[in-house]
Amino acid sequence: QVQLVESGGGLVQPGGSLRLSCAASKSIFSIYVMGWYRQAPGKQRELVAFVTRGGSTNYADSVKGRFTISRDNAENTVYLQMNSLKPEDTAVYYCNARVTILSQNDWGQGTQVTVSS
Repeated sequence: QVQLVESGGGLVQPGGSLRLSCAASKSIFSIYVMGWYRQAPGKQRELVAFVTRGGSTNYADSVKGRFTISRDNAENTVYLQMNSLKPEDTAVYYCNARVTILSQNDWGQGTQVTVSS
């Protein structure tokens, strides 16, 4: 199990950028997969992007080409760089980790991202 703390959310205008950070309570070097999810009001939580222990990444179609996920094993942190933000990106963003393939999902508390003029 790992504790996760997100930061970096806020209010940004359409077309702007934000970088979210997810700090883990222990080394992430061997964590099986880490990712970002989001949940907009009245909608289900959805996968945004994930990065595996080996560095492979995957993105939701709605964010491909605009968002980039990365993991810094030295800092025990996973980042989500979000560019060209749209109002429909407004949501609470949650960091997720699965320590091993059989582990439960661990979640952060979430950080609010609001895209509005």
